[in-house]
Amino acid sequence: MPIAIVTGSGGLIGSESVKHFIEAGFDVIGLENDMRARFFGSSASTAHTTERLRTSFAASFRSLDIDIRNADAVERVFVDAGSSLELVIHTAAQPSHDWAASDPQTDFTVNANGTLNLLEATRRHAPTATFIFCSTNKVYGDLPNHLPLIDMDSRLELPEGHPYHLGIDTTMSIDASTHSLFGVSKAAADLLVQEYGRYFEMPTVAFRGGCLTGPNHAGAQLHGFLSYLMRCTVTGQPYTVFGYGGKQVRDNIHSADLVAAFHEFHSAPRTAAVYNIGGGRASNCSVLEAIELCETIAGRALDWRLSEQNRIGDHRWWISDLRPFRSDYPTWDIRYDIEAVLREIHEHNAERWLAAS
Repeated sequence: MPIAIVTGSGGLIGSESVKHFIEAGFDVIGLENDMRARFFGSSASTAHTTERLRTSFAASFRSLDIDIRNADAVERVFVDAGSSLELVIHTAAQPSHDWAASDPQTDFTVNANGTLNLLEATRRHAPTATFIFCSTNKVYGDLPNHLPLIDMDSRLELPEGHPYHLGIDTTMSIDASTHSLFGVSKAAADLLVQEYGRYFEMPTVAFRGGCLTGPNHAGAQLHGFLSYLMRCTVTGQPYTVFGYGGKQVRDNIHSADLVAAFHEFHSAPRTAAVYNIGGGRASNCSVLEAIELCETIAGRALDWRLSEQNRIGDHRWWISDLRPFRSDYPTWDIRYDIEAVLREIHEHNAERWLAAS
């Protein structure tokens, strides 16, 4: 039986990866120490997701309480997995650019040093295993904010004739921009993944994600846009929109669509690959548009206010160009649009959120 190691296995993409690849015939080892609870509070804990996975997949899933900053502990896992290890999916991270400024050393050691530990363990013990890394569009810093955007009624938009109108691709520079400290730590990890691929001829990929979403997202104010927005709408908790009049645009990719892309890549891996990945033109919205949809689905108004102060390095507009990945993996496509994502988030969580409020 092939083995996959999934870091951050209790998180949104990690848990989706566990389920997907077990159903695809893998035994999965999860590395999960629930640092989300430390980052964002007990409401963002991944413990209940880890327990659900243990119960649902008792024969095929093993969760280990390991900090990826501990190189010796990481290496022992790879040694134990042995020659059966075929796939490493690295989703563990400190994921908030706001939180990173409060503790830069923790942010960098988790995001950059932790990635280095995993790459080195892979190189030593499973150099032919596919290494999939969840990077971020924040590696581009705030350069997208210099695009010639048009202010429309409920969103900012790029003119149809612009080269990036169908989405931003990897030709955008990562230089001469404000990244936030989170963007810097993820960029360092992103470059490490590419370099291990090129230098050691390993099958690696950095997926530079837009907003990642889905019903298993433990949304918090500093992370998990759609999940947190729906939670506030359902429970009556006040919500703050930070800057840009709420017209900032995000593409949002459902966790199942992203993990399907992981599977496609693993089926025909490349060396040092990089893709921008997100909802693209099929699944994107402004904050104002998302609020309207949440209110419609939940059947109640959201208590929200607008702050004039935007977050440092925050994008005014981001839509991923999915054409390069589709060109390399033509059987993959987006299945969930924004409304489908939000309806699923509501269906899976509303009752639990109300009970806890």
